[in-house]
Amino acid sequence: MVDAELLKILVCPEDKTPVRVADEATLEILNMKIREGEASTRSGHKVTEEVTEGLVRKDGKYLYPVRDNIPVMLIDEAIQIRTSAE
Repeated sequence: MVDAELLKILVCPEDKTPVRVADEATLEILNMKIREGEASTRSGHKVTEEVTEGLVRKDGKYLYPVRDNIPVMLIDEAIQIRTSAE
């Protein structure tokens, strides 16, 4: 779990908006997309490993994965979870 104090200062590196911890429903939908081969990072790489924790950008479009309790706050590693049409 991401430390609460760290979460207070973390922002999306792209648009500088706050991030929040992804809820179970978001993770479930994302992991279903991963299993179906439909999830990719901003850099275009297919996501093959399910996500157990992540931080969601304020607009809900991208998730930054948390690996070994460390948020991966790199634009290219962000996973699209919602399109602008959704």
